[in-house]
Amino acid sequence: QVQLVESGGGSVQTGGSLRLSCATSGYTNSDVYMAWFRQAPGKEREGVAALDEDEHTTYADSVKGRFTISKDDAKRTLYLQMNRLTPEDTATYYCAAAIPKQVPRLTLIEPDYNYWGQGAQVTVSE
Repeated sequence: QVQLVESGGGSVQTGGSLRLSCATSGYTNSDVYMAWFRQAPGKEREGVAALDEDEHTTYADSVKGRFTISKDDAKRTLYLQMNRLTPEDTATYYCAAAIPKQVPRLTLIEPDYNYWGQGAQVTVSE
């Protein structure tokens, strides 16, 4: 059974940093996509960053240059380093996985991912 468990959320002030982690288990396939999505209050869930097994990445325009997605295969953990946070980054952040890949290209499209974590809250204050 595939499991994705996020950690590392919290509250920071504008300009601060946080690192989210997503511990994964329950699968052996390495040919997967992993991603981070977020959902702010009253808004739809949106893709933030994604990477494939070769560590090719894609980012939403709103986080380019501030957020970095990475993974540690030995620890089976996905990360999202978030720098220069602003109140607009306040949201619940979800780890997602496409196991197996649903589409041939890396995307930030929600239906392309079939496993989800429970979410981690990130709050950025003025």
